Amino acid sequence: MTARLISLALLAASAGLHAQMPAPVAMGPAEAYDVSRLPDDPYGRLARYGKALTDRTFAYIGPEVKNEKMRFSGNNLACASCHEASATKKFAIPWVGAHATFPQYRAREDEVSTLQERVNGCMERSMAGKALPLDSREMKAFITYMHFLSRDVPVGSKVDGQGLPPFKAPERRADTVAGSKIYQEKCASCHGAEGAGVRAGAPGSATGYTFPPLWGKDSFNNGAGMSRLLFASSFIKTNMPLGTQHGQPQLSDEQAYDVAAFVLSKPRPVKAHTGRDFPARWNKPVDAPFPPYVDGAPADQHKYGPFGPLQENMKSLKASLTKAPAP
Repeated sequence: MTARLISLALLAASAGLHAQMPAPVAMGPAEAYDVSRLPDDPYGRLARYGKALTDRTFAYIGPEVKNEKMRFSGNNLACASCHEASATKKFAIPWVGAHATFPQYRAREDEVSTLQERVNGCMERSMAGKALPLDSREMKAFITYMHFLSRDVPVGSKVDGQGLPPFKAPERRADTVAGSKIYQEKCASCHGAEGAGVRAGAPGSATGYTFPPLWGKDSFNNGAGMSRLLFASSFIKTNMPLGTQHGQPQLSDEQAYDVAAFVLSKPRPVKAHTGRDFPARWNKPVDAPFPPYVDGAPADQHKYGPFGPLQENMKSLKASLTKAPAP
């Protein structure tokens, strides 16, 4: 069987499994995810360490920690910089239920991946660092914390509020000039006029940021999901400015789209070998900001839109690839 047919078979099987999934599970109250209530036993201690790693990644495995062997993260962000409220906030990419949905097919690798591999994907992209050893205490702590957050979610079930809500982009190229104005009005008071964030302590102290940098050398790299405009727009619309909750946005779709484009127009670390991502090119998100592209559209359109024509082209490409061959 060719690699292309294998990829399509995996995708079809994944779609079939999703079609059989039960209704999404509701997220519990905040106290349901309180690790301090766990007993002082090996599981409880590891889950608590996993939460500490989530909230203060920079203090344990960041680039400024004293033990150089523990410098796995390449920046001083925390996992909770994106996975808000210790990865328990609805529609802020929570980890609640994550343990119940892995292993799963991942288009970026075009294969079924484990939860450990997913964690390391974030380590190499959002954290701009390197993979954790699978047998390390830190990897076990992350997985244990995710297991704790998912303990009431049946295997194979999704959770209401998991991931990010769909984002309907305006049918135009994003306007970075308009985005710059929105940034200064809505974002700069926390993240700084130059996007450098606000340090919690002196550089070199492994104390991270009160408000994280949005671009520059201490931010996520161009291989991270947040470097994609549609993904970032959804996150910003649902969670920003600080305090925003799903269903009560402070920004319009247009504002979120333009300010996300402005942020993503700025320099950030570059991940090596992004051309290896999405080897089944028809599964590549249209807003992935790096080549190769298979639709003939310019790179600028894949980064800034308009995305509607790209989505239609990709839909047609997938349809043509999945058609049964003539007898």
